[in-house]
Amino acid sequence: FFLFLKKYSLHKMGQKKRSICIFFCFLTPQENHQTTISSSLCCLLLLTIIVVCVFFFLCVFGVVSSFSLHFLLFFVGSHPPSSLLFRAKGPFFVFFSPTHTNMANRYDKKDEDEPEVMPLVGMDKGLVLQETKAFSASPVDIRKCSHLLTKILYLVYQGERLTTNEATDVFFSITKLFQSQDLFLRRLVFLALKELSPMADSVIIVISSLTKDMNSPIDMYRSHAIRVLCKILTDISLLGQGERYLKQAIMDKDLAVQSAALVSGVHLLKYPVNVELVKRWFTEIFEASKSRDAMVQYHALGLMYQLRKHDRLAVTKLLGSVKKNVRSPFASCLLIRLIVTLLRESPDSEENVPFYSYLASCLRNTNDLVMYEAARALSTNDLPGLTTKLLSGAIAALQSLLGNPKATLRFAGIRTLNEVALKHTKEVQLCNSDIENLISDQNRNIATLAVTTLLKTGDVESVDRLIKEISNFMGELSDEFKIILISAVHTLCGKFPQKYRVLIVFLSDILREEGGYAYKKAIIDSILGIMNDVPESKEMALSSLCEFIEDCEFAQLSVQVLDLVGREGPSTSLPSRYIRYIYNRVILETPSIRSAAVQALASFGIRLPSLRPSIIKLLR
Repeated sequence: FFLFLKKYSLHKMGQKKRSICIFFCFLTPQENHQTTISSSLCCLLLLTIIVVCVFFFLCVFGVVSSFSLHFLLFFVGSHPPSSLLFRAKGPFFVFFSPTHTNMANRYDKKDEDEPEVMPLVGMDKGLVLQETKAFSASPVDIRKCSHLLTKILYLVYQGERLTTNEATDVFFSITKLFQSQDLFLRRLVFLALKELSPMADSVIIVISSLTKDMNSPIDMYRSHAIRVLCKILTDISLLGQGERYLKQAIMDKDLAVQSAALVSGVHLLKYPVNVELVKRWFTEIFEASKSRDAMVQYHALGLMYQLRKHDRLAVTKLLGSVKKNVRSPFASCLLIRLIVTLLRESPDSEENVPFYSYLASCLRNTNDLVMYEAARALSTNDLPGLTTKLLSGAIAALQSLLGNPKATLRFAGIRTLNEVALKHTKEVQLCNSDIENLISDQNRNIATLAVTTLLKTGDVESVDRLIKEISNFMGELSDEFKIILISAVHTLCGKFPQKYRVLIVFLSDILREEGGYAYKKAIIDSILGIMNDVPESKEMALSSLCEFIEDCEFAQLSVQVLDLVGREGPSTSLPSRYIRYIYNRVILETPSIRSAAVQALASFGIRLPSLRPSIIKLLR
């Protein structure tokens, strides 16, 4: 009660409440002003309690309307927030925070089997094209046109093919939206025109509107107009004076306009007719490469390389001059890749020493992206001037990523170490202690790569322990990473052939688990590889494969195994053990498998005279 009086004192009341209070003043004696106010407030409180009770009664029976809610809020507040959510659940009612109205509906617990709502899935192209008449309406319905443009872009991105006439009609319908000044709608217009231009005819007619937007004071218009214009034009000379605007845009104060002009220059170089024209921009492009903005510098470096890539001496000078001013992580990564390309194509010489020094300095870069790119470039490429010291520094940089709290960096580091483990085994072995810590990583993809790396660099005593570790989380992996593990196991057998029994047992166990065709084929290929590398494993491998075809869902794999058993089975110590598996396939399987089984039986009968009568009887 006192909180009510404190909150709704008379001097804080709105006009409606003050009127009600004054109304009650006429119903009370006028002896004392303070008494009058107190009496009025008491009456108002009593009336509020009555309304709340009535409202609660309506909630119990589920008869709650928006009128009831507004009627209650009339007395306890000025007016209800537009996003206030009221929900009645039996005899209880719940108010949700106004700022989380939609979230409350959105995150209600749903049935697991309830399909996710995809509003744009299943649209009919014909109906969408009929709706394009809305683009010609006056005034423009911004909301409707924006939604319609989204539908068109969705159809295009989903691979829906528009005929030339359809694309042309839609293209010119969209051009009518240039009259709108809404920024969001105009962005969709630019994007739709860019996507439809390869399919439509006579798109050159929109150049005048785009040229006008290139001179607009609105930066967003200029950047998008440049992108669309260079997508439409294959010969920039047709632009006339517009070419001067592109050159000026490279030095524009707005970073988005600069990037748009530089990227457009890269696209224009696809057409030989534009090469000489873009070369005239080199001075402006070189100045843009000194920009402090990451993307502008990155795009400028890419465009300069495209202009000089056919002249090796020019590329060498370009990279040598640019590497001093590169600050952008993206530009640094691009520069590293360009340097590696140059070093790989050129013999070892004194001219390359500064580039190796630059790569070594990148290994100490504070940006993880640049450091990783340099380490990966040095460790995975056979560069002619690569020294042991430089390689050790690259491996050490990759090792430092293994303890990083970011899963992406740990994954990048272990993936690269796994890639170079066989080529630089001694250097990677120094990281084994850190790699072993990743076996228990929560990210199973990282754990998988850690185990496969240890399999490549470990010793014979660690094989059993690592195979056990793999078995523990094999079921949690996707087929892609399972195949990586299987490949590592096959490689391990070549390194430690005496461990073939452990490896075949492991492969046989996972062969019985669920999986796709590529996964099962990788296992079978690994078993065949072990059988070829270690002749002593032949009988064990054939027995495992025969067990597999007893319940194989892939006919092609069954045929492959039957063909193998037919070729290798007769040369084993006890060939008769395989006859049962083969004959079961003759009785139970599809024609293609039955044919392979009959051929396998015939192979046994031809090569083993002692079994020939029994096999002839089975074939009959």
